[in-house]
Amino acid sequence: MNYRHAYHAGNFADCMKHAVLVWLLRALARKEKPFSVLDTHAGTGFYDLAADQARRTGEASGGIMRALESPAPALADYLGVVRVLGLYPGSPAIARALLRRDDRLVCSELHPDDFATLRRRFGRDRQVSLHLRDGYEALSALTPPAARRGLVLIDPPYEDPEEFDRVTNGLVTAHARFPGGVLAAWYPIKHRAPVRAFQAALRQTAIRDIVFAEFLRREPLDPARLNGCGLLVINPPWRFDAEIPPILSALLAALGDDEPGAGAGVERLSDE
Repeated sequence: MNYRHAYHAGNFADCMKHAVLVWLLRALARKEKPFSVLDTHAGTGFYDLAADQARRTGEASGGIMRALESPAPALADYLGVVRVLGLYPGSPAIARALLRRDDRLVCSELHPDDFATLRRRFGRDRQVSLHLRDGYEALSALTPPAARRGLVLIDPPYEDPEEFDRVTNGLVTAHARFPGGVLAAWYPIKHRAPVRAFQAALRQTAIRDIVFAEFLRREPLDPARLNGCGLLVINPPWRFDAEIPPILSALLAALGDDEPGAGAGVERLSDE
């Protein structure tokens, strides 16, 4: 409840998460059947990078501001969405922009101020449903979607020391209720131990077809610093393993600082 993403909007982690999110949404749209997106920790939808909160940290200057200068074709779709939407778009805004007429977006947000902002922006949109509730509760209450196709994005702030465990349990719940859905969970990489434990816990579940994409700006040795991030995806759409690495490589070229241990790529945690 203390976390406010406005301080961190547009940073390198947002760029990585949202570039992959755009690809996932485009992949779902390859088929004509409608799909639904559930964003469990939706935030406010848009962020003003000129506002005091964003300027106080300056994180966007090393993220989207640099990415927008990249000519890399692999980033063109993501950066095009950002340019069209104007203010830096959060996950709900990106998802809404890429919905087709019969697709739906469901947003869950627990912070009352952020929810109020979300409601002002999307409250009259017939393709968007808004819920003032805990994101993990939403995984039980709001899945499976009526369309029986779609994406679930779990993107908590990781302020809670037990957050990785909560994400693991949330993925198990969502997969049991929506086994054919694309389930994506963002996670921070400060040092390797929590990430290894997260992946080990997922290997112990009955879930199969798991991949993870990671982006490292530097060697993850400092537990007090965000050194990288990852997006774990269950039931990744066709060609995820082939088409996401060029996106990550382009981001690394645009946002990397040639620090030791920097890198990006996709690895499979569990086969189908």
